[in-house]
Amino acid sequence: MYSISCRVNQLHNVSCSNLSLFHVRKPQIYAPFSTNVSSKFSIRLGSHFQQKYSSFKSKLPLKCASLNTSDSVLPDPIPQKMKQKTMSILEILKQANSLLPYVVFASTLLALIFPHSFTWFTSRYYAPALGFLMFAVGVNSSEKDFLEAFNRPAELVTAYVGQFVVKPLLGYFLCIISVNVFGLPTAIGAGIVLLACVSGAQLSSYATFLSDPQMAPLSIVMTSLSTISAVFVTPLLLLLLIGKKLPIDVKGMVFSITQVVLVPITFGLLLNRFFPHICNAIRPFLPPLSVLVAALSAGAPLALNIESVKSPFGFAIFLLAVAFHLSSFVAGYVLSGFVFRYSPDVKPLQRTISFETGMQSSLLALALANKFFEDPVVGMPSAISSPLMSLMGFSLVLIWSKIKNKTKQGS
Repeated sequence: MYSISCRVNQLHNVSCSNLSLFHVRKPQIYAPFSTNVSSKFSIRLGSHFQQKYSSFKSKLPLKCASLNTSDSVLPDPIPQKMKQKTMSILEILKQANSLLPYVVFASTLLALIFPHSFTWFTSRYYAPALGFLMFAVGVNSSEKDFLEAFNRPAELVTAYVGQFVVKPLLGYFLCIISVNVFGLPTAIGAGIVLLACVSGAQLSSYATFLSDPQMAPLSIVMTSLSTISAVFVTPLLLLLLIGKKLPIDVKGMVFSITQVVLVPITFGLLLNRFFPHICNAIRPFLPPLSVLVAALSAGAPLALNIESVKSPFGFAIFLLAVAFHLSSFVAGYVLSGFVFRYSPDVKPLQRTISFETGMQSSLLALALANKFFEDPVVGMPSAISSPLMSLMGFSLVLIWSKIKNKTKQGS
């Protein structure tokens, strides 16, 4: 009995001493990521939950897994499809220059079939049209480019020799062949010589801009120098080659250069320098407008002189003009390739000087023929040359651009 009571007392003492075990404590929450938990159990439990959470988070989509605002993916205010559509339209506008040979060819056919569609584009629109093309070049250039162009005297001299030495000799050679071998009228031979003695066309600078944009300022300087000096050189060449004396109109030539070249390019350069945001806004629209202007400038002279073109000598003059322009393009390319064969940018220089030599100011030659020659046949080569020169020049732009792209892909 005594042993039983002692056993009861021992159990009672143990229960009293350990009463704190059954005391209701304030519940403790073990946060998985808390750094204030000192219990080893809670640390292990936190680590366990953190591993589970990381595994679960990695299986969620990106927007669900990013719980923090800094990691969340905010919705794009512009839908992706709309952005792609806008970019595609801009790219189409920028790539409009690649369609230039086809548009010029279409305008030539249209001028032959429906000449009245171009007769409204008379000679008074030629200067503003060419000025717009020069403005497009100025917007995409800087004054530094033009200053660097004057630091290349060898290139300028080579282009000048091709313009006023090689090209007139080719014209005179074709004149002798056409008159003495094929029996064509002397007036046609005089028209070829007149075409060969005028300055380079402003379209050559635009063709260079499309093919090698970095060479466009150099091409503009080349064309400007040949145009300014043509006031004296063209009458001298005509006097030496065909014995025709022309009056020298220095004032008219200087005004034409200022109107067609200096003012538009200067305006484009200043706009690009001080208002670049405006240039960025209008730049995508310049290529399609330039294509339209070039097509009108090529088709209008042909339409306005359609009767002369459809004459019995029309096809013979066409073949003669093709031979002249083709030989001029090749001569400029070969000449510059020989002179600058060790230059690192020989290929762009060859293309630039080829355009300078192969593309002439047909409109100037046509104006001189109508004003100073009694026989209207003298102006026929210039009338046919205007669309033909544009078609051949811009076709070379397309061909050389494709060759450059293949070369870049191959390298």
